[in-house]
Amino acid sequence: MVLNVPSIRSRLFKEVFRWRNSRLPLDRPIDEQRRSIDARGGRLPVAAGIQAMPVDAFGVPAQWLDARDTRSSRALLYLHGGGYFIGSCRSHRGLVSHLAAACRARTLLPEYRLAPENPFPAGLLDARAAYRFLLAQGYPPHRIVVGGESSGGGLALALLFTLRDEGMQMPAAAVLLSPWTDLLGTGISVRTRASRDPWLRPAGIELLANRYRNRTPADHPLVSPLYGDMHGLPPMLIHAGNDEIILDDSTRLADKATAAGVDVTLKVWEGLWHAFQAFYPWVPEAHRAHREIGQWVAAIMQREIIHDSLSRSPQRRRGAPVGGQAQPRPATASPGGRLDRVPDRLHAGKLAARR
Repeated sequence: MVLNVPSIRSRLFKEVFRWRNSRLPLDRPIDEQRRSIDARGGRLPVAAGIQAMPVDAFGVPAQWLDARDTRSSRALLYLHGGGYFIGSCRSHRGLVSHLAAACRARTLLPEYRLAPENPFPAGLLDARAAYRFLLAQGYPPHRIVVGGESSGGGLALALLFTLRDEGMQMPAAAVLLSPWTDLLGTGISVRTRASRDPWLRPAGIELLANRYRNRTPADHPLVSPLYGDMHGLPPMLIHAGNDEIILDDSTRLADKATAAGVDVTLKVWEGLWHAFQAFYPWVPEAHRAHREIGQWVAAIMQREIIHDSLSRSPQRRRGAPVGGQAQPRPATASPGGRLDRVPDRLHAGKLAARR
């Protein structure tokens, strides 16, 4: 369902944004694009009271984002967007800090490996390692939410497929912001929204998809999760902008997941664009979206507490580290004996071969 009338501020910003992006070539040097997004993202304000601390998440560089002097009993694993080839802790720290505050969750932001230097499945293996790192920190699956925007949303879905197919316990929920789920670009919105989208262009879909997938078919379910089996996935919150060319990546995902019995909440924001939540300094709807995400996560967590209050062990291991220092890899494996990233690397062939 499409909701809300866009604010005057968002409409003005959209036109400025459209003018700026229309002047940029699609295939600019990758290093230039990485420096640009890091510089622009690094200037965005961090949410009040949130601090960032570096951590080694089983070999994956990452940051903890959490309220000062707290030890939240819930965790958010956030996978940043950027077409699988740009993005970092620096570029996304501001956005993720606001989501951490809204969700009242200790949030792990990993810097997974990027294409084209490290194509599929490198980023997925790093996401898998980060999730297992959260388990090793004492967070049970029912207190973890996985999320991401754009390609990070697609990566979050691929992670859920991987965890399910390996027989691991699933996180409590997934928060997907304008998820990129179809690298083939078959959605009708790719054509119908092309003149309205201020950011994305249809020609960019194939360019970015080829950088990431390498020789893996674009309809591989771990590359394009829209083509995967949705059965057994946790509740999903999906936000999308009505004026983005990959709107159908969200709406078709919602339809397919609902048909598979997944609890899906979809909200399409009128007049807004791809991953608008990241533009919170200029767009009031972004702050509203952050609050709604936090409320949804709180409701999921409350439901889990009620459901598991008589059967679950304590929600956080006493004395688990808060962050700020690189965490050594455990000498012994934890749940399932496969927490270290060495098995993750050995698993790469199986991931790439799975259909």
